[in-house]
Amino acid sequence: MTVRLLIADDHDVIRAGLRSLLHDVREIEIIGDAPDGDEAIRLARRFRPDVVLLDVRMPGVDGLGVLSQLRAELPGSSIVMFSSYDNPTYIARAVALGAAGYLVKSASRDEIIAAIHRAAAGDMLWSREGLRRVAGALSTPRATIDFDAPLTRRESEVLRQLALGLSNKEIAQALDISYETVKEHVQHILRKLGVADRTQAAVWAVRKGIA
Repeated sequence: MTVRLLIADDHDVIRAGLRSLLHDVREIEIIGDAPDGDEAIRLARRFRPDVVLLDVRMPGVDGLGVLSQLRAELPGSSIVMFSSYDNPTYIARAVALGAAGYLVKSASRDEIIAAIHRAAAGDMLWSREGLRRVAGALSTPRATIDFDAPLTRRESEVLRQLALGLSNKEIAQALDISYETVKEHVQHILRKLGVADRTQAAVWAVRKGIA
């Protein structure tokens, strides 16, 4: 069976590299590549790929936002996140949103090909080690998502950025506030949500539809 693959990554070199890497694999047909999230959604709707290899951090709609939308619109497509960042928050959000797996860009050619075939066959690619890293966040009692935490407007903004996997320094730059102010907001967010760490807070935000 030929796997129809869509690639989405904002770096031209990565997209070209994947095309070169896979050009002689007869069982994989690259039906398109997208430089941003909006184009990824448009091409996925048009071509209905078997597998989407999807970068996390992209301009416009980020990869996790694309994942959320495509899982709702195209349940027959398997989506594998493809990122430079081995980030527990990204991984936890990808699991919570229904990705088939998460590959780092340092993966070998054989690992990438195997992941595409397995995803096309309907397999989940999550390793035991990968799931163990985010198990605490994913096992947060669902009851905790049934209340509306009394977050301030600024805390909600920080939580959205945190759920995107941004560091405190990156959040400070994005919101034009000080690093120390971000640290204080994050501490308040964790206390108000009753969660232990940033990853659990990110999953809470996903399940509440905040991020």
